[in-house]
Amino acid sequence: MTMKGQETRGFQSEVKQLLHLMIHSLYSNKEIFLRELISNASDAADKLRFRALSNAELYEGDGELRVRVTVDKEKRTLTLSDNGIGMSRDEVIENLGTIAKSGTKAFLESLGSDQAKDSQLIGQFGVGFYSAFIVADKVTVKTRAAGASADSGVFWESAGEGEYTLADINKPDRGTEITLHLREGEDEFLDAWRVRNIISKYSDHIALPVEIEQQDDESSTTTWEKINKAQALWTRNKSDISDAEYKEFYKHIAHDFNDPLSWSHNRVEGKQEYTSLLYIPAQAPWDMWNREHKHGLKLYVQRVFIMDDAEVFMPNYLRFVRGLIDSSDLPLNVSRELLQDSRLTQSLRGALTKRVLQMLEKVAKDDNEKYQTFWQQFGLVLKEGPAEDSANSEAIAKLLRFASTSSEGSAQTVSLEDYVSRMVEGQEKIYFITADSYAAAKGSPHLELFRKKGIEVLLLSDRIDEWMMSYLTEFDGKSFQSVSKADESLSKLSDEESSETQKEAEKALEPFVERVKTLLGERVKEVRLTHRLTDTPAIVTTDANEISTQMAKLFAAAGQEAPEVKYIFEINPDHALVKHIADTTDETRFGEWIELLLDQSLFAERGTLEDPNQFIRRMNQLLLA
Repeated sequence: MTMKGQETRGFQSEVKQLLHLMIHSLYSNKEIFLRELISNASDAADKLRFRALSNAELYEGDGELRVRVTVDKEKRTLTLSDNGIGMSRDEVIENLGTIAKSGTKAFLESLGSDQAKDSQLIGQFGVGFYSAFIVADKVTVKTRAAGASADSGVFWESAGEGEYTLADINKPDRGTEITLHLREGEDEFLDAWRVRNIISKYSDHIALPVEIEQQDDESSTTTWEKINKAQALWTRNKSDISDAEYKEFYKHIAHDFNDPLSWSHNRVEGKQEYTSLLYIPAQAPWDMWNREHKHGLKLYVQRVFIMDDAEVFMPNYLRFVRGLIDSSDLPLNVSRELLQDSRLTQSLRGALTKRVLQMLEKVAKDDNEKYQTFWQQFGLVLKEGPAEDSANSEAIAKLLRFASTSSEGSAQTVSLEDYVSRMVEGQEKIYFITADSYAAAKGSPHLELFRKKGIEVLLLSDRIDEWMMSYLTEFDGKSFQSVSKADESLSKLSDEESSETQKEAEKALEPFVERVKTLLGERVKEVRLTHRLTDTPAIVTTDANEISTQMAKLFAAAGQEAPEVKYIFEINPDHALVKHIADTTDETRFGEWIELLLDQSLFAERGTLEDPNQFIRRMNQLLLA
């Protein structure tokens, strides 16, 4: 083989780290490299079919796409060759020498501590080619892009030690040939029967035929035996597909080592004709919150692959869904731009969205433990739903889960249906509180009255919660009410606690309230007495029409200027400290006490103070008095 333009290049640093993990980590399931390499060959065939729609010459007179496997015991090699799209020299450098994903470095730095976890993350990361180094001490690649001349072939070789060799070669046929030079101890992959069984296990669902070489020693002829069914899994009847096949197909399209949490396979006929196969993963991808994270469904039109990551078929809050849609109605030359403007696309999006929500509802109903796993992984994403998809707000609300005063710990959650079923007699609203943390929410003085009344309160502590609740207005005919906002229902609950004796005490404290109002002036919206507290001397609340504390924090975090929050200062007339302050005649000392109460209330509400040093000085001074 004549090679020209030979050069040695160093791997991108992230690739070096990945190769080190592949070579030195002890995988319990080494055979997955075959699945990954065959999956890549299948993708190469899909891409050729798509490009050939507009340029049939790319087939070069050979339209029978396949991948072939050859075992050579003497040379200790295992070779996989396909006649798919192939690669140019630049594409080889980009695909085999670089991992072109942002956030790669941080991701790889997180690997290495847990070997079982490493193999799962590597699968999620979608770098299947490098899995060859699990069993090989050298990998050789020969490839040529479809439509290029025979002398445009590319040679690539590496021992996985930080560098690779690159050269130009003559390659008469298009596609990619990968030869694995197996390391000592990997003899099982030189057994043709063993290789055949592995391929049957992992690649039966792939539409691309996988053939293995058969040698006839007597006639010295070579034949090729097809191993897999080579029928697209989603085109088969559901009754003929086993759970194991569904799971393997998921791993093929998602590059995930874990089994999916759930899936739904449907064929729709009538006004619209399409087949969908949708999966809910069991684990969130490492880059789910990265803006460049690729998501969406694989799109096929009349069984011809069109594109990966067709985002338009799923709303953003369901971006974790994996799978495919095969439409009979879209044109074969459909583009991303055409998809955006297509009424048919919007209709399909609506139908698929409803399908996913129904899947999740079924999981939640049938297996609460499994749904809790889903919620821990994807709950934050699903919380974007009420704002993004008002048409399905009721279905989304049923899927939301919350910590509450009736649950033990933040990990135990309740549904809104559970909450409503436990509402006490006469309770009109669904009560909630938002805070910076679960501990802050659970310990908030705003909950004192509700604990006394035995009324459950939802505890919301994710940053997105306040924003979500501005769109989630009601559930099952019950409106939501923040316990930190002034409201008629809260006043009604407080008034129930008010006795004639308390009303007389309030009247006696009217001069005290006026003193506080005079002292604080415009710094607060209002000063008033409250009976909603038991252990706390004072709190601050916001008016029903005012921006909330948490919403103001969201504005600030986004770098936007928020309206000033004007608080209502509510004082507990039954608290011993309040009675002590009310009896204070020294105006200076009185002012210090009121400032301390206000700072305590603001600190409990916001988690911060504008001048914490002054708060500490004042508190120490009053303790020594």
